[in-house]
Amino acid sequence: MARQARDADQEMAATDDLWERARRGFAFSDALDHERVRTYIEHYREHPRIIEVSTERAEPFAYFILSEIERRGMPTELLLLPIVESGYAAGATSSGRAAGIWQFIPSTGDHFELQRDLWYDGRRDVYQSTLAALDYLEALHARFDDWYLALAAYNFGQGNLTRAIQHNTERGRGTDYWSLDLSREATGYVPRLLALRELFLHPERYDTRLTPVANAPAVEMLEPERQADLSLIAELADLEADTLKRLNPGYQRHATHPNGAQHLFVPHNTAEPLRAALAERGDEPLIRFREYTVEHGDNLGRIAQRNGTRVAILRQMNNLRDDLIRVGQILRLPVTGDEPALSATHQARPARLESYEVRPGDSLWAISQRTGMGIGALRAVNDLEPGAILRPGDTLKIARNGVQDGGSRELAYEVQPGDSLSTIASRFGVGVADLRRWNSLNGDGIRAGETLTLFLAHADEALVQADS
Repeated sequence: MARQARDADQEMAATDDLWERARRGFAFSDALDHERVRTYIEHYREHPRIIEVSTERAEPFAYFILSEIERRGMPTELLLLPIVESGYAAGATSSGRAAGIWQFIPSTGDHFELQRDLWYDGRRDVYQSTLAALDYLEALHARFDDWYLALAAYNFGQGNLTRAIQHNTERGRGTDYWSLDLSREATGYVPRLLALRELFLHPERYDTRLTPVANAPAVEMLEPERQADLSLIAELADLEADTLKRLNPGYQRHATHPNGAQHLFVPHNTAEPLRAALAERGDEPLIRFREYTVEHGDNLGRIAQRNGTRVAILRQMNNLRDDLIRVGQILRLPVTGDEPALSATHQARPARLESYEVRPGDSLWAISQRTGMGIGALRAVNDLEPGAILRPGDTLKIARNGVQDGGSRELAYEVQPGDSLSTIASRFGVGVADLRRWNSLNGDGIRAGETLTLFLAHADEALVQADS
């Protein structure tokens, strides 16, 4: 048996096309030409963008998902199930509050320990949700001993499917998937997957375009083992921050979770250099911060609001047991990204540049932490190449604490039902990117009742009053 398994593994690896590798593991055989299946074959042929867009979205994750399916000995048709569920869109949310590529509802996500809070939603994390979805499907198959029934239960619910089976049993009817009286969605669920199976098995026959996916790892898992700022990790990996965020859609703010999920998918070719860069930093924090000296009249709430963060985060970063602070105390404040200027509509006064003499042991990282100026901004202002070496005595231009918000007014805005970042930005004449930065948001997810911080020019006083 072990030899057969090795031979099978070698056969799977013998192709450079991941879709071909998946085809070799297709295991479904029942009712492949059912009338309902033919209906959905035509549906996908009439809407070719569904498969085109879905395979584009799947590309970074398909190798990982397929490998996990194979490792468990499950039918490789399951690689196509997220197309049925979400079109492989991690940001997808259904009317029933199901989220992520596998469309977990909150209660099922909780059952499989997919953490959900303001920092992180495990249902949108492709890594964690894939493991949970396959665990769930394995459990359903063990219960119903039939893959089509297991899939129906995944969509329709175990209790609902059991009642449908009992209903047919009591009336002497068939209890296979095709004989059951299910919801409209569940009735089409397996046929959709089987239609995709046929189109992926014979794409040329149906003139179906699949985004090519190499049969090689596109991403690799990295575990910084402490909370990490996504924009900082992107800089260390020489990545665009948006690329890292697309690979890790479970994180909803500027960093990984303070106490929970801290793993990251990174492009495969950046993993080793990034591990080396992290090793060089030892136990240094991976959260950007700048130092702030407490002034008369300050309290944690005002400081948090002025700096687009939350009191809880300030407590954690400064090891505070309560909200008591004293004048002259130095606090660490989070910095997200390179602290760009406010939107063009409401430009803040640029920070004053001053000279800084490089000290022994200094690095761009250390200077960034000391001043609150992002590493990218330091490079740009000083025309430094990525590999530039700093020497004691060198003089750099720095801007302490990034951008100053002189000439602007701070506004606390409570999110209303139906609000989105774009509607709020439009209402106050600011940029969506500014809203994300001021409030340490990774993505556009906001909830009614949540308070957002905005900085508006004094010239817009009337607009603020009107909104109040």
